[in-house]
Amino acid sequence: MRTWLTHRPSRWSSLVPVIALGAGLLFATSGTTARGTDLRSEATGLPDVIRERTIDNERDGQRVDTLRGEVDRLTRDAAPGSSRLQKISRQSQASSRDAGLTPVKGPAVTVALDDADLAASEVPEGFTVDDVVVHQQDVQGVVNALWRGGAEAMQIMDQRVISTSAVRCVGNTLILRGRVYSPPFTITAIGDPEELQSALDEDPAVDIYRQYVDAVGSGYEVTRSDEVELPGFTGRTRLEHARPLPASQ
Repeated sequence: MRTWLTHRPSRWSSLVPVIALGAGLLFATSGTTARGTDLRSEATGLPDVIRERTIDNERDGQRVDTLRGEVDRLTRDAAPGSSRLQKISRQSQASSRDAGLTPVKGPAVTVALDDADLAASEVPEGFTVDDVVVHQQDVQGVVNALWRGGAEAMQIMDQRVISTSAVRCVGNTLILRGRVYSPPFTITAIGDPEELQSALDEDPAVDIYRQYVDAVGSGYEVTRSDEVELPGFTGRTRLEHARPLPASQ
């Protein structure tokens, strides 16, 4: 009784039963809604979002191919005998090869880059786990070397490279046009195999990667082919850039 008289209950302590009742109702509602499952979906994680966007991009790419075919067919049907249309068509075809929009066939060199086959506990002393995986600059180094070696056309994984193509890596995965690829990463270039090989051998960025190949066992393999056909680029070719928002009035 002395305790009750000495320490009067505050307004907050009188609200404790109300708060407890509210919490109980919240737990009961969550349990009923979830029905034994997790209310927070794991699909909100970055890897799941990337996979979902990859599927969407593949579906959109197929639709683009279909629509392009319909446009070409309708154009031919609408003016089959137009000399002006034929001239424009020839100019378009000539530009398409340079832009990477048409298939190209010829001798080629293919470079494969792969992570070292090591567990975390097997990484050599003086190196970290980050040193045994292929990085964005490694792929870019090979791509730049092959262009300098006179490559006429190039493909990374299963995608044709054009002027707006960009190499992006997230962790040890490669992202091209919204699609995600795991190593080994392959880069194929059509051109003179001797010139392409020489460019790889002399490139400083590629040389640095080869040093890691010797030190930690990263994968690096160069193969030649007498004839390879690379498909034309099928994505969007229109340049897009950021624009500032209009000033608020």
